Amino acid sequence: MSDQTGQSFLPPAARVRRRRDPWSVGAVLIAALMLLPVASVLWIALHPAENIWPHLVSTTLPRYLGNTALLMAGVGLLSAAAGTGAAWLVVMYRFPGHWWLQWALLAPLAVPAYVGAYALVDFLEYAGPVQRMLRATFGWESAADYWFPAIRTRGAAILVLSAALYPYVYLLARAAFREQSGAGYEVARALGVGPWGRLWRVGLPSARPAIAAGTAVVMMETINDFGTVDYFAVQTLTTGIFSVWLQAGNIGGAAQLATLSLALIVALVVVEKLSRRRSRHFLAARSQRPVTAQPLTGVRGWGAALMCALPVAGGFVLPVAVLVSHALDAGEWAAPGLIRALTHTLTVGGAAAAITVALGLFMSYGARLSGRRLPVLLLPLTAIGYAVPGAVLGVGLLIPLAALDNRVADAVLALTGSDPGLILTGSAGALTLAYAVRFFAIGQGTADAALGRVPPSLPMAARSLGRTAGGALRAVHLPLIRASVLSALLLVFVDCVKELPATLLLRPFNYDTLATRVHAKASLENIAEAAPAALAITLVGLAAVALLARANR
Repeated sequence: MSDQTGQSFLPPAARVRRRRDPWSVGAVLIAALMLLPVASVLWIALHPAENIWPHLVSTTLPRYLGNTALLMAGVGLLSAAAGTGAAWLVVMYRFPGHWWLQWALLAPLAVPAYVGAYALVDFLEYAGPVQRMLRATFGWESAADYWFPAIRTRGAAILVLSAALYPYVYLLARAAFREQSGAGYEVARALGVGPWGRLWRVGLPSARPAIAAGTAVVMMETINDFGTVDYFAVQTLTTGIFSVWLQAGNIGGAAQLATLSLALIVALVVVEKLSRRRSRHFLAARSQRPVTAQPLTGVRGWGAALMCALPVAGGFVLPVAVLVSHALDAGEWAAPGLIRALTHTLTVGGAAAAITVALGLFMSYGARLSGRRLPVLLLPLTAIGYAVPGAVLGVGLLIPLAALDNRVADAVLALTGSDPGLILTGSAGALTLAYAVRFFAIGQGTADAALGRVPPSLPMAARSLGRTAGGALRAVHLPLIRASVLSALLLVFVDCVKELPATLLLRPFNYDTLATRVHAKASLENIAEAAPAALAITLVGLAAVALLARANR
Protein backbone atom coordinates (compact mmCIF):
# COMPACT_ATOMS: atom_id res chain seq x y z
CA MET A 1 0.00 0.00 0.00
CA SER A 2 1.20 3.61 -0.52
CA ASP A 3 0.57 7.08 0.84
CA GLN A 4 -0.68 10.09 -1.13
CA THR A 5 2.78 10.70 -2.64
CA GLY A 6 2.82 7.21 -4.08
CA GLN A 7 5.32 5.76 -1.57
CA SER A 8 4.67 2.04 -1.28
CA PHE A 9 3.67 0.46 2.01
CA LEU A 10 3.74 -3.07 0.56
CA PRO A 11 5.95 -5.71 2.16
CA PRO A 12 8.93 -6.82 -0.03
CA ALA A 13 7.28 -10.07 -1.10
CA ALA A 14 4.21 -8.24 -2.30
CA ARG A 15 6.33 -5.73 -4.21
CA VAL A 16 7.84 -8.55 -6.23
CA ARG A 17 4.37 -9.70 -7.22
CA ARG A 18 2.87 -6.29 -7.95
CA ARG A 19 3.51 -6.55 -11.72
CA ARG A 20 0.69 -9.04 -11.79
CA ASP A 21 -1.43 -7.01 -9.36
CA PRO A 22 -4.95 -6.60 -10.78
CA TRP A 23 -5.55 -3.53 -8.61
CA SER A 24 -3.13 -1.30 -10.49
CA VAL A 25 -4.31 -2.67 -13.85
CA GLY A 26 -7.91 -2.05 -12.83
CA ALA A 27 -7.08 1.50 -11.74
CA VAL A 28 -5.62 2.28 -15.17
CA LEU A 29 -8.61 0.74 -16.95
CA ILE A 30 -11.06 2.77 -14.84
CA ALA A 31 -9.11 5.94 -15.63
CA ALA A 32 -9.28 5.11 -19.34
CA LEU A 33 -13.05 4.61 -19.10
CA MET A 34 -13.48 7.98 -17.36
CA LEU A 35 -11.39 9.75 -20.00
CA LEU A 36 -13.08 8.01 -22.96
CA PRO A 37 -15.83 10.62 -23.54
CA VAL A 38 -13.36 13.50 -23.77
CA ALA A 39 -11.14 11.59 -26.17
CA SER A 40 -14.19 10.62 -28.23
CA VAL A 41 -15.40 14.22 -28.49
CA LEU A 42 -11.97 15.39 -29.65
CA TRP A 43 -11.76 12.61 -32.26
CA ILE A 44 -15.22 13.29 -33.68
CA ALA A 45 -14.56 17.04 -33.77
CA LEU A 46 -11.31 16.54 -35.70
CA HIS A 47 -12.83 14.01 -38.14
CA PRO A 48 -16.39 15.21 -38.91
CA ALA A 49 -18.34 13.52 -41.67
CA GLU A 50 -19.52 16.95 -42.80
CA ASN A 51 -17.54 19.96 -41.63
CA ILE A 52 -20.01 22.73 -40.84
CA TRP A 53 -17.56 24.67 -38.68
CA PRO A 54 -17.19 27.54 -41.21
CA HIS A 55 -20.99 27.82 -41.34
CA LEU A 56 -21.21 27.89 -37.54
CA VAL A 57 -18.50 30.55 -37.31
CA SER A 58 -20.29 32.81 -39.78
CA THR A 59 -23.80 32.34 -38.35
CA THR A 60 -24.64 31.13 -34.85
CA LEU A 61 -21.30 30.61 -33.08
CA PRO A 62 -20.75 34.30 -32.18
CA ARG A 63 -24.20 34.35 -30.54
CA TYR A 64 -23.52 31.10 -28.68
CA LEU A 65 -20.16 32.35 -27.43
CA GLY A 66 -21.43 35.82 -26.54
CA ASN A 67 -24.38 34.56 -24.53
CA THR A 68 -22.25 31.92 -22.79
CA ALA A 69 -19.59 34.47 -21.85
CA LEU A 70 -22.16 36.98 -20.57
CA LEU A 71 -23.90 34.30 -18.51
CA MET A 72 -20.62 33.11 -17.03
CA ALA A 73 -19.56 36.64 -16.13
CA GLY A 74 -22.94 37.69 -14.75
CA VAL A 75 -23.59 34.53 -12.76
CA GLY A 76 -20.00 34.43 -11.51
CA LEU A 77 -20.10 38.03 -10.26
CA LEU A 78 -23.53 37.79 -8.63
CA SER A 79 -22.80 34.42 -7.03
CA ALA A 80 -19.44 35.61 -5.74
CA ALA A 81 -20.99 38.75 -4.27
CA ALA A 82 -23.96 36.97 -2.68
CA GLY A 83 -21.99 33.98 -1.41
CA THR A 84 -19.06 35.97 -0.06
CA GLY A 85 -21.25 38.65 1.51
CA ALA A 86 -23.48 36.11 3.24
CA ALA A 87 -20.47 34.11 4.46
CA TRP A 88 -18.85 37.24 5.88
CA LEU A 89 -21.99 38.24 7.76
CA VAL A 90 -22.71 34.84 9.33
CA VAL A 91 -19.08 34.34 10.44
CA MET A 92 -18.29 37.85 11.68
CA TYR A 93 -21.59 38.92 13.23
CA ARG A 94 -24.51 37.73 15.31
CA PHE A 95 -27.91 39.09 14.30
CA PRO A 96 -31.58 38.05 14.47
CA GLY A 97 -32.07 34.66 12.83
CA HIS A 98 -28.34 34.06 12.53
CA TRP A 99 -28.44 30.41 13.64
CA TRP A 100 -30.94 29.18 11.08
CA LEU A 101 -29.88 31.51 8.26
CA GLN A 102 -26.34 30.12 8.19
CA TRP A 103 -27.84 26.72 7.28
CA ALA A 104 -30.77 28.03 5.22
CA LEU A 105 -28.24 29.68 2.88
CA LEU A 106 -27.35 26.16 1.69
CA ALA A 107 -30.97 25.29 0.84
CA PRO A 108 -30.92 26.51 -2.82
CA LEU A 109 -28.57 23.63 -3.59
CA ALA A 110 -31.63 21.37 -3.27
CA VAL A 111 -33.50 23.18 -6.07
CA PRO A 112 -32.15 22.68 -9.62
CA ALA A 113 -31.77 25.94 -11.53
CA TYR A 114 -34.26 24.88 -14.20
CA VAL A 115 -36.91 24.35 -11.51
CA GLY A 116 -36.25 27.87 -10.25
CA ALA A 117 -36.70 29.16 -13.79
CA TYR A 118 -40.11 27.50 -14.17
CA ALA A 119 -41.21 28.86 -10.79
CA LEU A 120 -40.06 32.43 -11.53
CA VAL A 121 -41.89 32.59 -14.85
CA ASP A 122 -45.04 31.14 -13.31
CA PHE A 123 -44.86 33.70 -10.50
CA LEU A 124 -44.30 36.76 -12.72
CA GLU A 125 -46.13 35.92 -15.96
CA TYR A 126 -49.39 37.55 -17.05
CA ALA A 127 -51.55 34.91 -15.36
CA GLY A 128 -49.30 34.77 -12.28
CA PRO A 129 -50.10 36.17 -8.83
CA VAL A 130 -47.99 39.33 -9.19
CA GLN A 131 -49.65 40.66 -12.32
CA ARG A 132 -53.09 39.52 -11.17
CA MET A 133 -52.61 41.53 -7.98
CA LEU A 134 -51.50 44.60 -9.96
CA ARG A 135 -54.55 44.42 -12.23
CA ALA A 136 -56.89 43.99 -9.29
CA THR A 137 -55.27 46.85 -7.33
CA PHE A 138 -55.16 49.45 -10.09
CA GLY A 139 -58.18 48.34 -12.10
CA TRP A 140 -56.21 47.38 -15.20
CA GLU A 141 -58.03 45.05 -17.56
CA SER A 142 -55.34 43.83 -19.99
CA ALA A 143 -51.61 43.92 -20.67
CA ALA A 144 -52.15 46.97 -22.89
CA ASP A 145 -53.06 49.04 -19.82
CA TYR A 146 -49.65 48.76 -18.11
CA TRP A 147 -45.99 47.97 -18.64
CA PHE A 148 -44.31 44.93 -17.11
CA PRO A 149 -40.70 43.88 -17.76
CA ALA A 150 -40.03 40.87 -19.98
CA ILE A 151 -39.43 37.71 -17.98
CA ARG A 152 -37.75 35.29 -20.35
CA THR A 153 -34.54 37.22 -20.90
CA ARG A 154 -30.83 36.71 -20.46
CA GLY A 155 -30.90 38.88 -17.34
CA ALA A 156 -33.57 36.68 -15.78
CA ALA A 157 -31.48 33.60 -16.58
CA ILE A 158 -28.51 35.20 -14.78
CA LEU A 159 -30.66 35.92 -11.71
CA VAL A 160 -32.07 32.37 -11.58
CA LEU A 161 -28.69 30.70 -12.05
CA SER A 162 -27.09 32.96 -9.44
CA ALA A 163 -29.82 32.18 -6.91
CA ALA A 164 -29.30 28.46 -7.45
CA LEU A 165 -25.48 28.39 -7.56
CA TYR A 166 -24.25 30.97 -5.03
CA PRO A 167 -24.10 28.31 -2.22
CA TYR A 168 -20.94 26.89 -3.84
CA VAL A 169 -19.18 30.21 -3.12
CA TYR A 170 -20.87 30.60 0.27
CA LEU A 171 -19.78 27.17 1.47
CA LEU A 172 -16.10 27.67 0.61
CA ALA A 173 -15.96 31.32 1.68
CA ARG A 174 -17.59 30.53 5.04
CA ALA A 175 -15.02 27.82 5.71
CA ALA A 176 -12.19 30.20 4.74
CA PHE A 177 -13.43 33.01 7.00
CA ARG A 178 -13.89 30.60 9.92
CA GLU A 179 -10.31 29.35 9.58
CA GLN A 180 -8.81 32.83 9.77
CA SER A 181 -7.22 34.10 12.96
CA GLY A 182 -9.16 36.62 14.99
CA ALA A 183 -5.98 38.48 15.94
CA GLY A 184 -5.80 40.26 12.59
CA TYR A 185 -9.32 41.59 12.91
CA GLU A 186 -8.68 42.75 16.48
CA VAL A 187 -5.61 44.67 15.36
CA ALA A 188 -7.58 46.23 12.49
CA ARG A 189 -10.34 47.33 14.87
CA ALA A 190 -7.75 48.78 17.27
CA LEU A 191 -6.34 50.83 14.38
CA GLY A 192 -9.77 52.24 13.62
CA VAL A 193 -10.50 50.21 10.47
CA GLY A 194 -14.26 49.93 9.89
CA PRO A 195 -16.28 46.87 8.82
CA TRP A 196 -15.77 47.44 5.08
CA GLY A 197 -12.06 48.05 5.59
CA ARG A 198 -11.70 44.82 7.57
CA LEU A 199 -13.46 42.93 4.79
CA TRP A 200 -11.33 44.38 1.98
CA ARG A 201 -7.97 44.50 3.76
CA VAL A 202 -8.07 41.48 6.07
CA GLY A 203 -10.83 39.05 5.12
CA LEU A 204 -10.82 38.95 1.31
CA PRO A 205 -7.05 38.61 0.70
CA SER A 206 -6.89 35.43 2.79
CA ALA A 207 -10.19 34.02 1.53
CA ARG A 208 -9.60 34.84 -2.14
CA PRO A 209 -8.40 31.34 -3.15
CA ALA A 210 -11.56 29.76 -1.71
CA ILE A 211 -13.79 32.40 -3.30
CA ALA A 212 -12.05 31.93 -6.66
CA ALA A 213 -12.49 28.15 -6.46
CA GLY A 214 -16.20 28.48 -5.63
CA THR A 215 -16.74 31.01 -8.42
CA ALA A 216 -14.99 28.69 -10.89
CA VAL A 217 -17.37 25.88 -9.94
CA VAL A 218 -20.32 28.25 -10.42
CA MET A 219 -19.13 29.23 -13.89
CA MET A 220 -18.61 25.57 -14.84
CA GLU A 221 -22.16 24.78 -13.76
CA THR A 222 -23.35 27.77 -15.80
CA ILE A 223 -21.77 26.31 -18.94
CA ASN A 224 -23.35 22.94 -18.13
CA ASP A 225 -26.87 24.32 -17.65
CA PHE A 226 -29.45 23.49 -20.30
CA GLY A 227 -32.89 23.61 -18.71
CA THR A 228 -32.73 27.25 -17.59
CA VAL A 229 -31.28 28.75 -20.76
CA ASP A 230 -33.53 26.63 -22.95
CA TYR A 231 -36.63 27.77 -21.05
CA PHE A 232 -35.56 31.41 -21.29
CA ALA A 233 -34.66 31.00 -24.98
CA VAL A 234 -31.03 32.05 -24.43
CA GLN A 235 -28.84 30.40 -27.04
CA THR A 236 -25.59 29.14 -25.50
CA LEU A 237 -22.99 26.56 -26.45
CA THR A 238 -24.98 23.87 -24.62
CA THR A 239 -28.24 24.65 -26.42
CA GLY A 240 -26.20 24.83 -29.63
CA ILE A 241 -24.98 21.26 -29.11
CA PHE A 242 -28.59 20.09 -28.84
CA SER A 243 -29.68 22.11 -31.88
CA VAL A 244 -26.82 21.04 -34.16
CA TRP A 245 -27.10 17.39 -33.17
CA LEU A 246 -30.82 16.76 -32.73
CA GLN A 247 -32.27 19.30 -35.16
CA ALA A 248 -29.57 19.58 -37.84
CA GLY A 249 -28.48 15.96 -37.43
CA ASN A 250 -24.76 16.81 -37.55
CA ILE A 251 -22.78 15.00 -34.87
CA GLY A 252 -19.48 16.45 -36.08
CA GLY A 253 -20.69 20.03 -35.59
CA ALA A 254 -22.06 19.12 -32.17
CA ALA A 255 -18.68 17.63 -31.22
CA GLN A 256 -16.92 20.80 -32.39
CA LEU A 257 -19.18 22.91 -30.18
CA ALA A 258 -18.58 20.45 -27.34
CA THR A 259 -14.83 20.83 -27.84
CA LEU A 260 -15.23 24.59 -27.57
CA SER A 261 -17.12 24.10 -24.29
CA LEU A 262 -14.28 21.90 -23.05
CA ALA A 263 -11.77 24.57 -24.04
CA LEU A 264 -13.70 27.14 -22.02
CA ILE A 265 -13.70 24.84 -19.00
CA VAL A 266 -9.95 24.20 -19.29
CA ALA A 267 -9.26 27.91 -19.71
CA LEU A 268 -11.40 28.65 -16.67
CA VAL A 269 -9.51 26.13 -14.53
CA VAL A 270 -6.13 27.41 -15.74
CA VAL A 271 -7.04 31.04 -15.07
CA GLU A 272 -8.31 30.14 -11.60
CA LYS A 273 -5.07 28.31 -10.79
CA LEU A 274 -2.86 31.10 -12.18
CA SER A 275 -4.81 33.79 -10.35
CA ARG A 276 -3.75 32.37 -7.00
CA ARG A 277 -0.40 30.89 -8.01
CA ARG A 278 1.57 33.54 -6.17
CA SER A 279 -0.88 33.86 -3.30
CA ARG A 280 0.49 32.38 -0.10
CA HIS A 281 -1.50 32.76 3.12
CA PHE A 282 -0.49 30.77 6.16
CA LEU A 283 -2.11 30.47 9.56
CA ALA A 284 -0.18 30.26 12.77
CA ALA A 285 0.28 26.70 13.92
CA ARG A 286 -0.05 27.62 17.58
CA SER A 287 -2.09 30.03 19.61
CA GLN A 288 -4.46 30.77 16.75
CA ARG A 289 -7.33 32.78 18.14
CA PRO A 290 -10.67 32.07 16.42
CA VAL A 291 -12.74 34.89 15.01
CA THR A 292 -15.04 36.42 17.62
CA ALA A 293 -18.42 37.29 16.14
CA GLN A 294 -19.64 40.80 16.93
CA PRO A 295 -23.30 41.35 17.89
CA LEU A 296 -25.47 43.44 15.57
CA THR A 297 -28.67 44.89 17.02
CA GLY A 298 -31.39 47.22 15.89
CA VAL A 299 -31.55 48.32 12.27
CA ARG A 300 -28.09 47.00 11.45
CA GLY A 301 -28.93 43.54 12.80
CA TRP A 302 -32.19 43.31 10.89
CA GLY A 303 -30.46 44.65 7.78
CA ALA A 304 -27.89 41.86 7.97
CA ALA A 305 -30.67 39.32 8.45
CA LEU A 306 -32.49 40.69 5.39
CA MET A 307 -29.36 40.54 3.24
CA CYS A 308 -28.88 36.88 4.16
CA ALA A 309 -32.57 36.05 3.75
CA LEU A 310 -32.89 37.48 0.22
CA PRO A 311 -30.77 34.78 -1.50
CA VAL A 312 -32.65 32.09 0.41
CA ALA A 313 -35.99 33.58 -0.61
CA GLY A 314 -35.03 33.78 -4.28
CA GLY A 315 -33.25 30.44 -4.52
CA PHE A 316 -35.42 28.26 -2.29
CA VAL A 317 -38.53 29.79 -0.73
CA LEU A 318 -40.05 31.20 -3.95
CA PRO A 319 -39.53 28.06 -6.10
CA VAL A 320 -40.78 25.72 -3.38
CA ALA A 321 -43.81 27.91 -2.61
CA VAL A 322 -44.80 28.03 -6.29
CA LEU A 323 -44.35 24.26 -6.65
CA VAL A 324 -46.37 23.51 -3.51
CA SER A 325 -49.21 25.76 -4.67
CA HIS A 326 -49.44 23.78 -7.91
CA ALA A 327 -48.80 20.38 -6.36
CA LEU A 328 -51.99 20.59 -4.29
CA ASP A 329 -53.66 18.95 -7.28
CA ALA A 330 -53.48 15.40 -5.88
CA GLY A 331 -54.39 13.75 -9.20
CA GLU A 332 -50.92 14.18 -10.68
CA TRP A 333 -49.25 12.49 -7.72
CA ALA A 334 -50.79 9.17 -8.72
CA ALA A 335 -50.19 9.60 -12.49
CA PRO A 336 -48.59 6.51 -14.06
CA GLY A 337 -46.00 8.68 -15.82
CA LEU A 338 -44.82 10.16 -12.53
CA ILE A 339 -44.57 6.75 -10.88
CA ARG A 340 -42.54 5.41 -13.82
CA ALA A 341 -40.28 8.47 -13.80
CA LEU A 342 -39.71 8.05 -10.07
CA THR A 343 -38.92 4.35 -10.53
CA HIS A 344 -36.49 5.08 -13.37
CA THR A 345 -34.81 7.82 -11.35
CA LEU A 346 -34.35 5.64 -8.28
CA THR A 347 -33.12 2.70 -10.36
CA VAL A 348 -30.64 4.52 -12.59
CA GLY A 349 -29.52 6.97 -9.93
CA GLY A 350 -29.02 4.23 -7.37
CA ALA A 351 -27.13 2.00 -9.80
CA ALA A 352 -24.97 4.91 -10.97
CA ALA A 353 -24.18 5.95 -7.39
CA ALA A 354 -23.18 2.41 -6.41
CA ILE A 355 -21.04 1.94 -9.54
CA THR A 356 -19.43 5.37 -9.23
CA VAL A 357 -18.43 4.98 -5.59
CA ALA A 358 -17.27 1.36 -6.12
CA LEU A 359 -15.08 2.34 -9.08
CA GLY A 360 -13.76 5.37 -7.23
CA LEU A 361 -12.86 3.24 -4.21
CA PHE A 362 -11.27 0.57 -6.42
CA MET A 363 -9.16 3.11 -8.29
CA SER A 364 -8.02 5.03 -5.21
CA TYR A 365 -7.13 1.81 -3.41
CA GLY A 366 -5.42 0.37 -6.50
CA ALA A 367 -3.33 3.49 -7.05
CA ARG A 368 -2.18 3.48 -3.43
CA LEU A 369 -1.60 -0.27 -3.40
CA SER A 370 0.52 -0.48 -6.54
CA GLY A 371 3.02 2.27 -5.78
CA ARG A 372 3.34 2.79 -9.54
CA ARG A 373 3.59 6.24 -11.05
CA LEU A 374 0.98 5.84 -13.83
CA PRO A 375 -2.08 5.14 -11.62
CA VAL A 376 -1.05 7.96 -9.27
CA LEU A 377 -0.71 10.41 -12.19
CA LEU A 378 -4.05 9.34 -13.70
CA LEU A 379 -5.91 9.70 -10.40
CA PRO A 380 -6.50 13.50 -10.59
CA LEU A 381 -7.22 13.38 -14.32
CA THR A 382 -10.31 11.23 -13.72
CA ALA A 383 -11.92 14.20 -11.96
CA ILE A 384 -12.26 16.01 -15.30
CA GLY A 385 -15.71 14.49 -15.78
CA TYR A 386 -17.15 16.74 -13.08
CA ALA A 387 -16.06 19.79 -15.06
CA VAL A 388 -17.35 18.43 -18.37
CA PRO A 389 -20.87 19.59 -19.28
CA GLY A 390 -23.50 16.87 -19.49
CA ALA A 391 -24.17 17.65 -23.15
CA VAL A 392 -20.48 17.07 -23.93
CA LEU A 393 -20.61 13.71 -22.15
CA GLY A 394 -23.65 12.81 -24.22
CA VAL A 395 -21.77 13.48 -27.45
CA GLY A 396 -18.66 11.68 -26.23
CA LEU A 397 -20.44 8.54 -25.05
CA LEU A 398 -23.24 7.93 -27.50
CA ILE A 399 -21.12 7.50 -30.63
CA PRO A 400 -18.57 4.95 -29.29
CA LEU A 401 -21.27 3.08 -27.38
CA ALA A 402 -23.50 2.93 -30.45
CA ALA A 403 -20.60 1.56 -32.49
CA LEU A 404 -19.89 -1.05 -29.80
CA ASP A 405 -23.58 -1.98 -29.63
CA ASN A 406 -23.76 -2.54 -33.37
CA ARG A 407 -20.67 -4.72 -33.43
CA VAL A 408 -21.89 -6.83 -30.51
CA ALA A 409 -25.34 -7.18 -32.10
CA ASP A 410 -23.77 -8.25 -35.43
CA ALA A 411 -21.57 -10.81 -33.67
CA VAL A 412 -24.47 -12.27 -31.69
CA LEU A 413 -26.62 -12.39 -34.83
CA ALA A 414 -23.90 -14.21 -36.73
CA LEU A 415 -23.42 -16.77 -33.94
CA THR A 416 -27.01 -17.37 -32.80
CA GLY A 417 -29.20 -16.10 -35.62
CA SER A 418 -31.11 -13.77 -33.26
CA ASP A 419 -30.67 -10.01 -33.01
CA PRO A 420 -30.23 -8.85 -29.37
CA GLY A 421 -30.84 -5.20 -30.27
CA LEU A 422 -28.93 -2.30 -28.76
CA ILE A 423 -27.75 -3.43 -25.34
CA LEU A 424 -26.22 -0.20 -24.02
CA THR A 425 -27.73 2.65 -26.02
CA GLY A 426 -31.11 0.94 -26.17
CA SER A 427 -31.28 0.65 -22.38
CA ALA A 428 -30.37 2.74 -19.38
CA GLY A 429 -26.79 1.43 -19.51
CA ALA A 430 -25.45 4.44 -21.41
CA LEU A 431 -27.20 6.81 -19.00
CA THR A 432 -25.75 5.00 -15.99
CA LEU A 433 -22.26 5.20 -17.49
CA ALA A 434 -22.70 8.93 -18.19
CA TYR A 435 -23.66 9.56 -14.59
CA ALA A 436 -20.64 7.56 -13.40
CA VAL A 437 -18.25 9.59 -15.56
CA ARG A 438 -19.90 12.92 -14.72
CA PHE A 439 -19.78 12.42 -10.94
CA PHE A 440 -16.77 10.14 -10.61
CA ALA A 441 -14.81 12.97 -8.98
CA ILE A 442 -17.15 12.85 -5.97
CA GLY A 443 -16.78 9.11 -5.43
CA GLN A 444 -13.07 9.01 -6.15
CA GLY A 445 -12.23 12.15 -4.18
CA THR A 446 -14.20 11.05 -1.14
CA ALA A 447 -12.70 7.55 -1.22
CA ASP A 448 -9.15 8.86 -1.66
CA ALA A 449 -9.50 11.31 1.22
CA ALA A 450 -11.03 8.64 3.47
CA LEU A 451 -8.32 6.08 2.63
CA GLY A 452 -5.69 8.69 3.42
CA ARG A 453 -6.98 8.92 6.98
CA VAL A 454 -6.50 5.19 7.65
CA PRO A 455 -3.20 4.59 9.53
CA PRO A 456 -0.87 2.57 7.25
CA SER A 457 0.03 0.26 10.13
CA LEU A 458 -3.45 -1.29 10.17
CA PRO A 459 -3.53 -2.66 6.60
CA MET A 460 0.14 -3.65 6.90
CA ALA A 461 -0.72 -5.71 9.98
CA ALA A 462 -3.60 -7.35 8.12
CA ARG A 463 -1.35 -8.22 5.16
CA SER A 464 1.33 -9.64 7.46
CA LEU A 465 -1.34 -11.92 8.96
CA GLY A 466 -2.10 -13.37 5.55
CA ARG A 467 -4.91 -11.13 4.33
CA THR A 468 -5.02 -10.44 0.61
CA ALA A 469 -5.32 -6.89 -0.70
CA GLY A 470 -9.07 -7.36 -1.09
CA GLY A 471 -9.32 -8.92 2.33
CA ALA A 472 -7.51 -5.98 3.91
CA LEU A 473 -9.87 -3.60 2.13
CA ARG A 474 -12.94 -5.44 3.43
CA ALA A 475 -11.69 -6.11 6.95
CA VAL A 476 -9.77 -2.89 7.71
CA HIS A 477 -10.56 -0.03 5.35
CA LEU A 478 -14.29 -0.36 4.72
CA PRO A 479 -15.33 -0.41 8.40
CA LEU A 480 -13.25 2.72 9.01
CA ILE A 481 -14.43 4.68 5.97
CA ARG A 482 -18.06 3.51 5.98
CA ALA A 483 -19.43 6.97 6.82
CA SER A 484 -17.49 8.63 3.98
CA VAL A 485 -18.62 5.98 1.50
CA LEU A 486 -22.26 6.42 2.48
CA SER A 487 -21.93 10.19 2.18
CA ALA A 488 -20.45 9.83 -1.30
CA LEU A 489 -23.29 7.49 -2.30
CA LEU A 490 -25.87 10.05 -1.24
CA LEU A 491 -24.15 12.99 -2.92
CA VAL A 492 -23.70 11.14 -6.22
CA PHE A 493 -27.30 9.93 -6.13
CA VAL A 494 -28.61 13.46 -5.58
CA ASP A 495 -26.54 14.82 -8.47
CA CYS A 496 -27.81 12.02 -10.72
CA VAL A 497 -31.41 12.91 -9.84
CA LYS A 498 -30.86 16.54 -10.86
CA GLU A 499 -28.79 15.95 -14.02
CA LEU A 500 -30.71 17.04 -17.14
CA PRO A 501 -28.53 17.57 -20.29
CA ALA A 502 -26.88 14.13 -20.32
CA THR A 503 -30.22 12.49 -19.46
CA LEU A 504 -32.01 14.15 -22.38
CA LEU A 505 -29.34 12.98 -24.83
CA LEU A 506 -28.73 9.42 -23.59
CA ARG A 507 -32.01 8.13 -22.19
CA PRO A 508 -33.74 5.39 -24.17
CA PHE A 509 -36.86 6.22 -26.13
CA ASN A 510 -39.87 6.87 -23.88
CA TYR A 511 -37.70 6.56 -20.76
CA ASP A 512 -38.42 9.48 -18.46
CA THR A 513 -36.74 10.42 -15.20
CA LEU A 514 -37.96 13.03 -12.74
CA ALA A 515 -35.69 15.64 -14.34
CA THR A 516 -36.82 14.95 -17.92
CA ARG A 517 -40.47 14.83 -16.84
CA VAL A 518 -40.17 18.24 -15.19
CA HIS A 519 -38.49 19.61 -18.31
CA ALA A 520 -41.09 18.12 -20.66
CA LYS A 521 -44.09 19.35 -18.66
CA ALA A 522 -42.64 22.81 -18.06
CA SER A 523 -41.70 23.18 -21.73
CA LEU A 524 -45.40 22.77 -22.49
CA GLU A 525 -46.20 25.46 -19.89
CA ASN A 526 -47.83 22.81 -17.70
CA ILE A 527 -46.32 23.78 -14.34
CA ALA A 528 -49.08 22.05 -12.40
CA GLU A 529 -48.10 18.64 -13.74
CA ALA A 530 -44.38 19.43 -13.44
CA ALA A 531 -44.67 20.44 -9.78
CA PRO A 532 -44.85 16.97 -8.12
CA ALA A 533 -41.75 15.71 -9.93
CA ALA A 534 -39.92 18.97 -9.19
CA LEU A 535 -40.83 18.70 -5.51
CA ALA A 536 -39.57 15.12 -5.43
CA ILE A 537 -36.21 16.29 -6.82
CA THR A 538 -36.09 19.06 -4.22
CA LEU A 539 -36.81 16.67 -1.35
CA VAL A 540 -33.97 14.41 -2.48
CA GLY A 541 -31.71 17.45 -2.72
CA LEU A 542 -32.58 18.49 0.81
CA ALA A 543 -31.08 15.25 2.09
CA ALA A 544 -27.73 16.23 0.59
CA VAL A 545 -28.03 19.77 1.98
CA ALA A 546 -28.67 18.35 5.46
CA LEU A 547 -25.59 16.18 5.09
CA LEU A 548 -23.49 19.19 4.04
CA ALA A 549 -24.82 21.25 6.94
CA ARG A 550 -23.96 18.48 9.38
CA ALA A 551 -20.44 18.13 7.95
CA ASN A 552 -19.78 21.89 8.13
CA ARG A 553 -20.92 22.64 11.67
